[in-house]
Amino acid sequence: MGRAAPATREPVAGVLPPEALAYLEHVRVEKRLAARTHTLYTLDLHKLVAFAQSAGIGLLALQAPHIRRFVAQMHSAGRSPRGIALILSGWRGFFDWAAKQALVPLNPVDGVRAPRAPKPLPKALAVEDALQLVNHKDEEADPWIESRDAAMAELLYGSGLRVAELVGLDIAPGPDTERLARGWIDLAAGEAHVLGKGSKRRIVPVGSAALRALQAWLELRPQAFAQAQTVEPALFIGRRGARLTTQSVWLRLRERARQAGLTSSVHPHVLRHSFASHLLQSSGDLRAVQELLGHASISTTQIYTRLDFQHLAQAYENAHPRARRKR
Repeated sequence: MGRAAPATREPVAGVLPPEALAYLEHVRVEKRLAARTHTLYTLDLHKLVAFAQSAGIGLLALQAPHIRRFVAQMHSAGRSPRGIALILSGWRGFFDWAAKQALVPLNPVDGVRAPRAPKPLPKALAVEDALQLVNHKDEEADPWIESRDAAMAELLYGSGLRVAELVGLDIAPGPDTERLARGWIDLAAGEAHVLGKGSKRRIVPVGSAALRALQAWLELRPQAFAQAQTVEPALFIGRRGARLTTQSVWLRLRERARQAGLTSSVHPHVLRHSFASHLLQSSGDLRAVQELLGHASISTTQIYTRLDFQHLAQAYENAHPRARRKR
């Protein structure tokens, strides 16, 4: 299969050596590459030859340290990790072919990896926006729909649930044993029992605002079963009584955010990120946030500390005597 072209791939001047030309003919004929992909392979080899010439070494004499140096040069020049990975893939293919032709003893690109792309920060709402979302009430909406959506928003933001954990909740543990339910709400205890990733169960607290919203929803929920043949145990259901899907929750939350006047994109995981970020800002207890989110490794939770760097830096600037700048 051909690979998509990156945003920019500048041509490299120069004449390719015979072995490079033979490889390009091989992939054109044997692999039947698309013309655009063949062009990209050609440009990759031009770049490799130019690097080899700058190092004063022949193309087939390149070793892994040379390849790593070329990677470092591309990275420092601003090429993206993904772009470098694509170029390395082209080079790796050439040397694989060269090794099969007994032109090189081994592939110098094997084991060489592109730099890691920085992990994008999870997006979290400002506290004011999160409160605007959960406090929003559409007076013109169907009270049944409005009550359900309010309870979902409160639970997502107030307890940091994944959307799959939310739709997996039942109104009770089950008739015989807790194992019969994927998850459930214990209103009396103010807890949510959820089944997370890896089939790991955990208990998270449900705040007073979410409890009030859930109680209001549970009073209206039975309306869906007025003409239903069976009673669905799911906590969150649609008008026909079926358990809500994750896609339905996404759509309802996006609509609620629009009605609440939020301009940023809002989906269930944004509320989970907001829960973690706001809790960490207030408590500073990374270990507790890890437990509440159900992260197997604390390194996953530590990404939220990056969200709050500016907040913490400002607090340091304002509070620490050695941080205060002279005015």
